[in-house]
Amino acid sequence: MIRILIADDEPMIRAGVRAVLATDPGITVVAEAADGHQAVELVQRHRPQVAVLDIRMPGTGGIEAAAEIRRTVPETGVVMLTTFGEDEYILRALSEGAAGFLIKSGEPEELIAGIRAVADGAAYLSPKVAARVVAHLAAGGAGAQANRRSAARARVEALTTREREVLAFLGSGFSNGQIARRLRLAEGTVKAHVSSILARLGVDNRAAAAVVAHEAGVVPVSSDRLPYEDS
Repeated sequence: MIRILIADDEPMIRAGVRAVLATDPGITVVAEAADGHQAVELVQRHRPQVAVLDIRMPGTGGIEAAAEIRRTVPETGVVMLTTFGEDEYILRALSEGAAGFLIKSGEPEELIAGIRAVADGAAYLSPKVAARVVAHLAAGGAGAQANRRSAARARVEALTTREREVLAFLGSGFSNGQIARRLRLAEGTVKAHVSSILARLGVDNRAAAAVVAHEAGVVPVSSDRLPYEDS
């Protein structure tokens, strides 16, 4: 059973998220919070596998809460709920270790997919979020965009062939176990590859590596594949 905390200052949003999650018998909501400060306290008390945080809340927001959760309860994965127009917040949340990013207006099954991916130790970037992040990074102009794309590709080319294969699946939100089954490797081997990938790319977490993968073109940002459908 995947234990979840939901944090959003709007009761209707919390109710909507809770209703979607109730359709999956393998997920249970153990706590709800109306702001980031309360979310941190409840995560520390209940130790859920995943905390679903609104990226902007009054007082202590989702980004600050994510940083504190990652510092004090690192075993809890953080999924950020965002809306369009919050690109800079998304980039900040990436730097604070958030592992999943979902659009509030997205499909219900995407919410479940993202939570399951993060609970399984993977990163999950909603295709729409990935597209927005890459578009935001490209906003500096064609020259800057080309430079970033070239830099991302150079970083990816420094990986081994196997690491690039693993990165492609990582960028699509697959867990280590799912990648292992796809590539017919031991899960421990995939874990070692992921650690090497993060070090070689110079990033701190899987979600940041996924952004590099998308910007380098390793993963199409329009992909709508749901990793939890893997068998």
